[in-house]
Amino acid sequence: MSEPQPHLEGAPLIQPSSIDHPLYDKIVEACRSVFDPEIPVNIFDLGLVYTIDIGADNAVNVTMTLTAPGCPVAGEMPGWVADAIEPLEGVKHVDVHLTWDPPWGMDMMSDEARLELGFM
Repeated sequence: MSEPQPHLEGAPLIQPSSIDHPLYDKIVEACRSVFDPEIPVNIFDLGLVYTIDIGADNAVNVTMTLTAPGCPVAGEMPGWVADAIEPLEGVKHVDVHLTWDPPWGMDMMSDEARLELGFM
């Protein structure tokens, strides 16, 4: 009989980003240049970018979501994000992964996005 796995109570649903990496701020700015075509706010301030993980070799892994699984640009958005990040000096390679867990909610938007959209 196998041992039960410990339950990770309080473990974050979203992996933390590499905020201390020197490329992090430039990557965030690149993400802010990508917009959801249906909402006039960039994907970072919308809260669609969950994790920016930058490896020791400067390979970048982005985990993101969309406002809804049926989003018409679901197939294109990861490529737009990769195209925005890849040209940055120092970035070795970019992989963008879509996830639906946790699902996006309006509470994930920045205050700037809420203000822009008239929710504040």
